[in-house]
Amino acid sequence: MNTKKLVQLAMLTSLGLALHIVESFIPNPFIGIAPGAKLGLANIIGLITLVIFGVKYALSINLLRCFLGGLATGTVTSMLYSMAGALVSTLLMWIVYRFLKKHFSLIGVSVFGALGHNIAQLIVGALIISNIRIFSYLPVMMLVSIATGVFIGITANFTIDKALINFKNSLIM
Repeated sequence: MNTKKLVQLAMLTSLGLALHIVESFIPNPFIGIAPGAKLGLANIIGLITLVIFGVKYALSINLLRCFLGGLATGTVTSMLYSMAGALVSTLLMWIVYRFLKKHFSLIGVSVFGALGHNIAQLIVGALIISNIRIFSYLPVMMLVSIATGVFIGITANFTIDKALINFKNSLIM
């Protein structure tokens, strides 16, 4: 890997970590509807990385961001939820982006990622508490996933189209 690419990936990781930490201070916008739900701002960086660099780097950035974010925010136990969600959502977004690109925009890719993220987190929760009834929360989380996935997809799409086009072109040179 060349130095330029390494620096670009380090910057993306730092941005993802910063968004992860900032979001930990934002009150839940879905309080009353979906306790524990978040916007998933750091997923903007994961989606951008997936599009520009591919799945290997998106996975690396997302998992590193979850690990460091858990350490930085003092929520080490939430790392299990976060890392499982990041792993599943990144892989699912890659599958949809790679194989179903003609059927789904980046917004659709993001919605699939958000759905996968929440399903993975519910699986971890069910394993931790040894109770499958946690999946009764799934319909609510699916609705929240659609809303947050659309928001993240629009933001990533706008960022790639407007702000990072030169960034992407510089990789070719």
